[in-house]
Amino acid sequence: MTAIHLQNLVNTQQCQESTLPHLGLVCITVDKKVRFRTMTRTRYLKLSLSERESTLRELYGHNLQRLHDALSFCQENGIRLYRISSGLFPLSDMEDEIGANILEEMSANLSEIGQQAQALGIRMVLHPDQYVVLSSDSAEVVQASIKILERHARTFDLLSLPRSPWSLMNIHGGKSQRTEQLVRVISELPEAIKSRLTLENDEYAYSASEILAVCQQAGIPMVFDAHHHICHENLDSYDHPSVAEMFYAARETWANPDWQLVHISNGEIAFNDRKHSDLITAMPNVYHEAPWIEVEAKHKEEAIAHLRSWWLI
Repeated sequence: MTAIHLQNLVNTQQCQESTLPHLGLVCITVDKKVRFRTMTRTRYLKLSLSERESTLRELYGHNLQRLHDALSFCQENGIRLYRISSGLFPLSDMEDEIGANILEEMSANLSEIGQQAQALGIRMVLHPDQYVVLSSDSAEVVQASIKILERHARTFDLLSLPRSPWSLMNIHGGKSQRTEQLVRVISELPEAIKSRLTLENDEYAYSASEILAVCQQAGIPMVFDAHHHICHENLDSYDHPSVAEMFYAARETWANPDWQLVHISNGEIAFNDRKHSDLITAMPNVYHEAPWIEVEAKHKEEAIAHLRSWWLI
């Protein structure tokens, strides 16, 4: 797709954005314009304390600039939602607290990024990694998960992002058949986490109806994923009646329905394939009523442009 064609699609969407869903970019771009650096725990532990500090300070500065670039990219392409990488500031939750202290020192720079997002009208959200399991049988795993969420919540505070589902941190239910424990742990979370926390249905452990029940009991919003739903229920269409039913039920968990966020992906090989496809070629009809949609496709911004070309018309 040419740059002119993409810009025409952007202009069209901006004219209609009061009624059309906002499509969100997940973490990076396929064309390498938005990329972040990382570092492994193994490599980090081989460094001296002074080397750790200098290395993380340079890495965090680099990634913060890339986050600025990501917001600029979203603004240029009419993208109003951006999912921050959970690895934006790697190793900031280490016991030595070197990374955490560096972020505190960089608080003014982080706050500027949040203000930039607000000025551009771009919503920033987060999907912590798979190691966050609040329903684990292991108390150590639960505590480690809470520590990860506390680190993300502090980063959001430093970014001057509100403590509300507008700047949500979305996780899966984790260990199956642990509804009571999940609700209890969520109820005891610090306000900086709970005020932003949302739960998403998945293909294995928690169906859409099960995660809905958790959200209703815990008093937090549900992020409905239509592809996870059809995989879990082995359905053959996004327009199966249960898709719309769960979409509307999830909406009821949002205190502000205009903030409702949903996810979309397509199967790579077959309709029920759990692996994500390059582009989105099938959409639930009810998603035309979704205010915000994260596009989980391998080709990132190209998938967003493709959706605009055939679905947002």
